[in-house]
Amino acid sequence: MDTPQSQESQPLKKSHKLHNVCYDIRGPVLDHAKRLEEEGQRILKLNIGNPAPFGFEAPEEILQDVMRNLPTAQGYCDSKGLYSARKAIMQECQRKQIPGVGIEDIFIGNGVSELIVMAMQALLNDGDEVLIPAPDYPLWTAAAHLSGGHAVHYLCDEQADWTPDMADIRAKITSHTRAIVLINPNNPTGAVYPPAVVKEVLAIAKQHNLVVFSDEIYDKILYDGVEHTATGALADDDQLVITMNGLSKSYRCAGFRSGWMIISGTLAKLNAQDYIQGLNMLASMRLCANVPAQHAIQTALGGYQSINDLILPGGRLLAQRDITVEKLNAIPGVSCVKPKGALYAFPRLDPKVFNIKDDQQMVLDLLLQEKILLVQGTAFNWPEPDHVRIVTLPWADQLGDALDRFANFLSRYRQ
Repeated sequence: MDTPQSQESQPLKKSHKLHNVCYDIRGPVLDHAKRLEEEGQRILKLNIGNPAPFGFEAPEEILQDVMRNLPTAQGYCDSKGLYSARKAIMQECQRKQIPGVGIEDIFIGNGVSELIVMAMQALLNDGDEVLIPAPDYPLWTAAAHLSGGHAVHYLCDEQADWTPDMADIRAKITSHTRAIVLINPNNPTGAVYPPAVVKEVLAIAKQHNLVVFSDEIYDKILYDGVEHTATGALADDDQLVITMNGLSKSYRCAGFRSGWMIISGTLAKLNAQDYIQGLNMLASMRLCANVPAQHAIQTALGGYQSINDLILPGGRLLAQRDITVEKLNAIPGVSCVKPKGALYAFPRLDPKVFNIKDDQQMVLDLLLQEKILLVQGTAFNWPEPDHVRIVTLPWADQLGDALDRFANFLSRYRQ
């Protein structure tokens, strides 16, 4: 009997599917930050929109409802989610004037992140293209590549409050384009799109028969009286819109991992039954989402909206947004469009002043010198190394001090 010849051990490599997948919000620079923390250094983490470490706790009534329902939350639920939670989401759709959404049109997931991947996997074949904004929340790009598709980035115009460049969208549509993504309010820019802008994107999508994915996780974090209109409320009945939302930001329940996906467009759904069947299959394969956390949804959507205390005059989030923009625009060579929503600022560092060629290296140098952790703009698929994203969650005085140190760093930094 032949004995297999011993072979030199080969390194185990990651799947080819991961070659174009990137998520630098928790990337290589964060690894350096962890090493510094292990050495006893204190790092101010302005890299991730995680409310709890900065004192933004979930409303007490949400915690109480989850605790009270724990004894009945030990088994699997329907693969789409608890009926009571989906009923509350359906009623929220009615409040936001998204028509024709029934219980069966709602999927609850382990955060919006899981649902984004699920929606892409159900839609894309190898080589299909998805139009995604630049800058974007990078999970959208990663999910498209992981699903065998290709992310094509359309530019948002900084000179027009970061709204989508319609000409660029039109120029990038091909016979392979299957969908377009809107992130509104936007992460990382804080832009909130007026209804006319959303309608124009919808018109382009309808002309080319594209699915519209609308990421609206920050829809209640709005400043200066700005209002948000759901994409599904503006779409025609024969247009398929997939809306994403959840508990992590407006309700400060990031660790609960409870998000939802809404399918709207009554006539469009009739033509998308095969795609919806694929979503049902993927939802069933993971059995169900976290059941205890789903008990937070009805209370969150139907109860007192405590987020308003934070975004109106006198509120923490508004004050922190204001100090961030003021401090950034006071730095020579730095400019920042005032965010109208969300929890971030996306300032521009003038290339003529700073000549930054490698923005990840700049962010690493800032970490090593000032112990402040930001994320480079190219991590959000922005094409030039001339932006950074700053999380506006710390207290205003803490942010002010950090941005003074950032200004001092930039005054002497060149590449």
